[in-house]
Amino acid sequence: MARLTGTPSHNCPRCPRLVAFRKVWRQCEPEWFNAPVDSFGPRDARLLIVGLAPGLRGANRTGRPFTGDYAGDLLYGTLTEFGFAEGRYQAKCDDGLKLVDCRITNAVRCVPPENKPTPQEIATCRNFLAATLKEMTKLRAVVALGRVAHETFIAACGGQRSRYPFAHGHVHTMDGLKLFDSYHCSRYNTNTGVLTPRMFRKVFVQVREHLDAKSPVGCADAGTATG
Repeated sequence: MARLTGTPSHNCPRCPRLVAFRKVWRQCEPEWFNAPVDSFGPRDARLLIVGLAPGLRGANRTGRPFTGDYAGDLLYGTLTEFGFAEGRYQAKCDDGLKLVDCRITNAVRCVPPENKPTPQEIATCRNFLAATLKEMTKLRAVVALGRVAHETFIAACGGQRSRYPFAHGHVHTMDGLKLFDSYHCSRYNTNTGVLTPRMFRKVFVQVREHLDAKSPVGCADAGTATG
């Protein structure tokens, strides 16, 4: 059997409900991407950002994570501010934007109805995240955008969720990596004040400080958290 990579096939058959939803939108919008969305950014990056799933009119339309919807405005603007992206984000996959020492992926690679993947779909897609992590040999930090991304990352690493509770602003140490928790940068969260640009920026202040530190993180698996 071939080794699983971090990239699903264009017609990945693993989740019947998502396959059916994909077929509907391929008929409705044949010019859209309408396929599993691959990770964006270099494999040798030290930072990985994990989101939930492609947005229907965002990444599912454009084929690039967080591209084409409001969440991308806040995410890519913040990444540019902290030196993790260069170029001008224009909400399209050919805008020339490049990630620097950063990669972006999703816990679920196909767009789910109502942006709500089922627990089975999350578990089924988790192998792709695990393979992505193995590809990133220089990885030192992960930003989890939301609880699903947080828990999926921990499961992909073989960790116990109870040891690493999710909370915005918390920083966990596991298997030689730093895991930074943030609420998802969705329009709903920002419109309701659950996540403000200042709160989001503070997470990346911590990430930048960690990656710019001279000494590498140790291999402790202590499950520590700081607010």
